[in-house]
Amino acid sequence: MTSCNCNLNIHYTAPDEVWDKIAKLYQEMPEWQGIKNGIPYWFSKSESGKYLCASVEPGGLQFRGELEPEEWQQWLTLFRKKASDYLGYEIGEPEDGYDFVYY
Repeated sequence: MTSCNCNLNIHYTAPDEVWDKIAKLYQEMPEWQGIKNGIPYWFSKSESGKYLCASVEPGGLQFRGELEPEEWQQWLTLFRKKASDYLGYEIGEPEDGYDFVYY
């Protein structure tokens, strides 16, 4: 397993309607485990071993965890595609040139 981490161009100031869509998407993603202490988790609710969690940070929506590299890439690719469809703009990492949408 490897440490995985990324920030996506979903800005923390997005309105509730955006976060409602993201919350729905969280539950549709593979290996959804639910929320523990306000933090969404996939694969496990324990931060030891295989897990993935999300948080809203000033730099965007952040994912971090420990997964097999191929599994991480597949999961992130699916999330980005679905989020792009839900939100109506391309979702990716700001450092790769994906712009934030400010509401």
